[in-house]
Amino acid sequence: MKKLRSTDKAESVRLNSAPEIAVAGDLVTVVIVNYNAGELLIDCVKSIIDRASEVIIVDNASTDSSMEACEQFFRGEEKLASICNDVNFGFSAACNQGILAGQCNNFLFLNPDCTLGVGVLDELLTCLRADARVGMVGGLLVNRDGSEQAGGRRAIPTPWRSFVRAFGLSHLSRFWPRLFSDFYLHEQPLPSEPIEVEAISGACMLVKRETIEDVGVWDEGYFLHCEDLDWCMRLQQKEWKIMFVPTAPITHALGVCSKKRKVFVEWHKHKGMIRFYNKFFRKEYPGPLMGLVVLGVALRFIFVAGYFTVQRLRGL
Repeated sequence: MKKLRSTDKAESVRLNSAPEIAVAGDLVTVVIVNYNAGELLIDCVKSIIDRASEVIIVDNASTDSSMEACEQFFRGEEKLASICNDVNFGFSAACNQGILAGQCNNFLFLNPDCTLGVGVLDELLTCLRADARVGMVGGLLVNRDGSEQAGGRRAIPTPWRSFVRAFGLSHLSRFWPRLFSDFYLHEQPLPSEPIEVEAISGACMLVKRETIEDVGVWDEGYFLHCEDLDWCMRLQQKEWKIMFVPTAPITHALGVCSKKRKVFVEWHKHKGMIRFYNKFFRKEYPGPLMGLVVLGVALRFIFVAGYFTVQRLRGL
């Protein structure tokens, strides 16, 4: 495993043109952001290393032995490189470090708790190359039992859609589909071919370098959660298509890496929600209305954090 230099979070990410060796449309840099993923990291790399052009693991100051175990398992693998940070810079900043170090014209951002089946990357690449305006592609996120996972295909969770979901009003979509639709689409029938969606999950995103150069890199104002929605929104603003490929299954062990830090994760999730809403919906929800949105997010965090705290104390 090659060791790459760790860049400071504050260092601006400037995309250099891909070198001539990477002009082919099917060359892919895989960026995996690791934080205490344990043995899952090895499984993730094993599932993609043969098809990827290069794999860059950006480690956010893990305290377990995941990086050491991965280095030992893949000893001598020339495609594999690592960037080891001394502190946890957050998901977005780590992804940007991977972009800065990447050499190919396509980037696959992959969570360490994900594994790709045989041929999945080729399915995603086929969709990415099918239309010049396709800038981002995601696959079918599935649980370990094979069931579809929420978030792999979704609409943008606007404050109103989040309100509808929080209060269980989505059943009214039978009568008023435009007003009461849910932002999660996994309960709808699975399409037979790729479809355009508003958003996919940051657990597995294949993106063109050209798209990143046009839209910009990940917003480092997010530490964890909602940064993928932010990127999808910015792609839409630049009129790039986001595609969901139902024939490309990715097994995602959702929550395994964060189960020991549930309150910490929820804090950054809700903080990210507030940033996301303020960034993209302030004009639609001015003044007191946006204040109510922020208050609702804060109250939800207090409830969720309280629940997890009680559960943890009961387990003592």
